[in-house]
Amino acid sequence: MQVNRELFNAVMVPNYNPSDIIPVKGLGATVWDQNGTEYIDFAGGIAVNCLGHCHPALVNALKEQGEKLWHLSNVMTNEPALRLAKKLTDATFAEKVYFANSGAEANEAALKLARRFALDNYGADKTQIISFNKGFHGRTFFTVTVGGQAAYSDGFGPKPADITHVDYNDLAALEAIMSDNTCAVMMEPLQGEGGIIAPTNEFVKGVRALCDKHNALLIFDEVQTGVGRTGDLYAYQGLNVTPDILTTAKALGGGFPIGAMLTTTEIAAHLKVGTHGSTYGGNPLACAVAEAAFDTVNTAEVLNGVKQKEQLIRAGLMAINDKFDVFSEIRGKGLLLGAVLNERFKGQSRDFLVASNKHGLMSLVAGTDVVRFTPSLVISDKEIVEGLARFEKAVAEVVANKG
Repeated sequence: MQVNRELFNAVMVPNYNPSDIIPVKGLGATVWDQNGTEYIDFAGGIAVNCLGHCHPALVNALKEQGEKLWHLSNVMTNEPALRLAKKLTDATFAEKVYFANSGAEANEAALKLARRFALDNYGADKTQIISFNKGFHGRTFFTVTVGGQAAYSDGFGPKPADITHVDYNDLAALEAIMSDNTCAVMMEPLQGEGGIIAPTNEFVKGVRALCDKHNALLIFDEVQTGVGRTGDLYAYQGLNVTPDILTTAKALGGGFPIGAMLTTTEIAAHLKVGTHGSTYGGNPLACAVAEAAFDTVNTAEVLNGVKQKEQLIRAGLMAINDKFDVFSEIRGKGLLLGAVLNERFKGQSRDFLVASNKHGLMSLVAGTDVVRFTPSLVISDKEIVEGLARFEKAVAEVVANKG
C-alpha cells in the first residue's frame, strides 16, 4: 500500500488540507519524514508535545501502564486518575477535577456546569454566557458557538442560545452587556488561535471583578496556555487572577489525548451523579501518561527554562526582523509566541509556514497575519538556534518572492 498524500484524498473526510509531508519518527524537537528529511519542530503538535517527541518519562509511563490496565468504565475509578487529580488540585486553586478526552470536551463540561450552577442557585433566567471575539474554545457545537469566530460556527443550523461576544481587552464593552442574568464569562488568559493576544492587567482583573459583582462564574480556557506553556504552571498564576473553573488539555498528556476541568468543591457539587459523563475520560492509560508529563513539567527547572528559551527565540526573531523587516511585533508569553506580520506582508502567514516546511522547520499560524511558535518546553538551545536559522531562510524566500 502506498501511504502518501494522495491516500488522504482517497480515504479521509476533506475537512483538513495537510501538507505532503508525512512524519514517521520524532525525538526531542526533531522529526523525520518518510523520505528521511529532518525538521526542527517549532509547532509541537499545536502546543501539545510539551516534552517533545518520545520523551523517556512518557514512553516509560505508557509502556508500564500498557501492561497493567488500559480502560475501565466510570462505574469504577483507577489509581492513575486519582493520583493525577490529586496532583492537579495540589498545584492549583482547584479542589475537584473532571477528566475528559480533549480541550473541547473539558470546555463543554465547564459550560454545562456553569449553566447548571446558575440554574440551581439563581433560577432559569440566569443563562447568558459571554466570551470574546477571536476566541477559540473547541469544535463541539456549544464550544464553537461560544468561541468568537463565526466562520467556525456558521452553517450548521440554529446555534445554542444566549451567547454574547465582545472584543478582548475591551472592559467597557463587557461591563455594558453584563447583568445579573450573566451566568459565566469564558476567556483565554492569552488568546491563541485569535492571534496570540495577551490581556492587559486592568482587563483581566476587571473581568474578575465584574463576575463577582454579577454572581457570574469566570471560566479560564487554559487548553493552550496550561501545563507550563507560559512559564507558569497555569497562566492564571502569572496574572494573579483566579478563575472559578479552569480547563486544561493539549500539553496535559504530552501527546496522549486527555483533558480536564478543574473547579472548587462548591461549584463541582452541581454536576451531580448522572448529569454529565464520558466513556473514556479518566481512563488509566491517559492518566498515567499525563501524570508523567505533569510531574516532568511542574518543576522550577522546566518552568524557568521556558522563560529563558522565550528570550532566546525572541532575540532570534528580532535579529531576523532587523535583516528583513517583516514583523511589526513579537508577542505572547513563554513558548506561546506570535510573530505579527507588518503591513507589507499582511495576510501571508501561510506563505511563511509553507516556506518553513521547505527549509526544514515546522511552524504554525494564528490567523492570516501571525506566524505562531509553540515548541517543546524542553527544546534544546541548539535546536532553537538551528530552527531559527531555518526560519531565516524561509523568511528570505518569502521576501524574495515578494520582490
